Amino acid sequence: MTRLADWLSTLPLIGPLGRRLRRTLRRGGAAQEAFPGTAAYWQARYAAGGDSGAGSYGRFAKFKARVLNGLFDELQLRTVIEFGSGDGNQLMLLQVADYTGVDISAEAVARCRERFAGRPGRRFMTLQDFDAADPPPRAECTLSLDVVYHLVEDTTYDAYMRRLFDAATRVVVVYSSNHDEAVQADGAHIRHRMFTRWVDAHAAGWQLLRHVPNEHPFRGDYRTGSFADFFVFVRTGAAG
Repeated sequence: MTRLADWLSTLPLIGPLGRRLRRTLRRGGAAQEAFPGTAAYWQARYAAGGDSGAGSYGRFAKFKARVLNGLFDELQLRTVIEFGSGDGNQLMLLQVADYTGVDISAEAVARCRERFAGRPGRRFMTLQDFDAADPPPRAECTLSLDVVYHLVEDTTYDAYMRRLFDAATRVVVVYSSNHDEAVQADGAHIRHRMFTRWVDAHAAGWQLLRHVPNEHPFRGDYRTGSFADFFVFVRTGAAG
């Protein structure tokens, strides 16, 4: 049984999609064909009561918060848009004046709105609402935390990256793996990509300011290590 099927077996049935996911992913070799797509996977996960994953909790969340809060202070960043805001647990540790969380899951957005109700400078919207906004929301800094390697389809990946860089006026922060892996060996919902190659080809005017290796590198156990590092990009001259 795959790790994804193991996880699904701990959740309540969530209708035909949930039953189909669980049944087909147990077939081993059929897992790749059974994957319902990035959007459907995360919508089903949150609808079933799932969370954003280990990367948004414990030692990983604390490490990410230290790096991000230091960056916000160093570069005097006050406005942030996060694409893939999830259940909001990581946000609990972030110190930034104005934050907008965007997620594909309406359930995740609803949870965050309830969790941060009454907190100034905290707003959340679905990806559909973000794309429909006129003019499109922008911020000094955009964040992508543990998202890029979950974008399995090429079209989804390309649209996400364009949105991420188009919405930032000064800084883009990506926390992800950065190597190509054609086979989704870590699970049907994971596909590693050398995303810096996309930046070089499609994000003119942006340059890598800093690479921060993970202080908890992956050594075979997802509970204690991560394959994601920080990559901080700035518009040419934006860092001063």
